[in-house]
Amino acid sequence: MTALPAAGTAVVDLVLAHEPLPADEVMSGAPTTAIAVLDDTGDREIGIWEMTPGTARDTEVDELFIVLSGRAIVVFEDPWLPDLEVGPGSVVRLAEGMRTTWTVTETLRKVYIA
Repeated sequence: MTALPAAGTAVVDLVLAHEPLPADEVMSGAPTTAIAVLDDTGDREIGIWEMTPGTARDTEVDELFIVLSGRAIVVFEDPWLPDLEVGPGSVVRLAEGMRTTWTVTETLRKVYIA
């Protein structure tokens, strides 16, 4: 996890430290993820999250995010919802406990509020 300074930062260009996902979450490829927390005061966390190409399962938290760059398809397993293609400018709301599968085709970077 990368912490940001109090001053403004160009989050699109921010260099993030990636780590491999746990093997039990990876379905294909060798995706890695990185997080930079922008603010974690109060009841919410705001940050930048990035995932490299590959497919992985996740159990979501309450979150609103906006995709800054990259592309992915999010498959909603529980509850079932239509697949969602996301790319720059996509705004998505996830609910705690949703089970999803993310297939990232271009390294995906998003700003999130959770």
